[in-house]
Amino acid sequence: MDEKINIMIVDDEKIVRESLYFWFENAGYRVETAASGFQAVERLEKNPFDIMFVDIKMPGMDGIELLETVKQDYPDTIVIIITAYGSIETAIKAMQAGASDYLLKPFKPDYLSLVMEKILQQRRLTSERNYLKGRLEKISQFDNIIGQSAPMLEIFDLIPEIAASDASVLLTGETGTGKELVAKAIHAKSPRSHYPFIAMNCGAIPDTLLESELFGHHKGAFTGASHTRKGFLEVVSGGTLFLDEIGEISPKMQIDLLRVLEEKKITRIGNSESLDVDFRLISATRKNLAQSIAAGEFREDFYYRINVIQVPLPPLRDRREDIPLLVQHFLEKYSQETTKRVDRVSRNALIRLKQYEWIGNVRELENAVERAVVLSKSRTLRSADFAFIDAGRPRVKTPSLRELEQDYILEVLELCDGNITQSAKILGINRVTLHKKIDRYGLKR
Repeated sequence: MDEKINIMIVDDEKIVRESLYFWFENAGYRVETAASGFQAVERLEKNPFDIMFVDIKMPGMDGIELLETVKQDYPDTIVIIITAYGSIETAIKAMQAGASDYLLKPFKPDYLSLVMEKILQQRRLTSERNYLKGRLEKISQFDNIIGQSAPMLEIFDLIPEIAASDASVLLTGETGTGKELVAKAIHAKSPRSHYPFIAMNCGAIPDTLLESELFGHHKGAFTGASHTRKGFLEVVSGGTLFLDEIGEISPKMQIDLLRVLEEKKITRIGNSESLDVDFRLISATRKNLAQSIAAGEFREDFYYRINVIQVPLPPLRDRREDIPLLVQHFLEKYSQETTKRVDRVSRNALIRLKQYEWIGNVRELENAVERAVVLSKSRTLRSADFAFIDAGRPRVKTPSLRELEQDYILEVLELCDGNITQSAKILGINRVTLHKKIDRYGLKR
């Protein structure tokens, strides 16, 4: 029994108040009574109540009026309307006003127990939902960054601290780990958030075009330059420039960018006039730049200029506890985009996804969930819907015979929607044996 639950009985009949008072008190609740709606409101002002049982026929303020007052001023309080004069119209009016239930006198103790069990279950579900909502807000503090693992929570705590400064940031990590999302989060939390955020993938742009994109050019500066164009370094002024795959740029471009970072000035191609620029640089790379420096492929002075603060992003295989959260996030996203009613992932499917290597990290996982949703023929994604991920890439570990049997039984149970008779028939065992295996493996159907 939850001893923290406070109940108020509001009824103008003394015998009803006393009988309900003693019943609830003996059941372990904290109980108070009120003989009128006005008295109940006075009590509420002094002490909040979790549950109220309110008689509908009372002099002065009747039960419906009290109900409306309570739901307006104390919306979390559960109100049960009670009366000896029941009618469909009254019940509808009470439920529309926010009553959680509608009960007729006299009350049988067993029925009151069922009512309280229902109310407490509803209260627990609401509490769990609010907790999960708060937890998810803590887990996902920044747009589309999902995680509850220690490495991700550490990054979440780090982002506001980094955002408050103007130092250059280098994000390191494998492809698909979410470097651009972190860069956007840093920008969104920074004093520059009201100015532009511009992202460029340096590895996808030829060096000559990259120079024009960054610095801009004047009309006639080169063949095809039919008009003067501002570069991103000029357009981003006041905001944040995100250069992904910065390890791919040429030594000449490294020198040019180093000069910009030191002087805060640029010159468009085909012009000698210097322009002041003000931006924050966030860079990202999947390369080991220290090795690139040793190989003579990356300038050491430029490296130290862009690497004032380094944030390593963990690969998905190092934060597997985040996979269920990520899967649910992508499931909701692509269910809405495809308008398909796919709302859950089976336990066996999650086991499969958590065992997979995910070389492409979160991006690969997202693609896998999207494909599974598009091709799914049911509301539940099962292990078989992700069979394609194993083509050409092994799981993290080879499963034991016990794990193989467990996976197979789960697969069959899912295929038969938990029907023991059908599952046992497919597995070639009797029902008793299947029940024993379910208990042994702790399987949930």
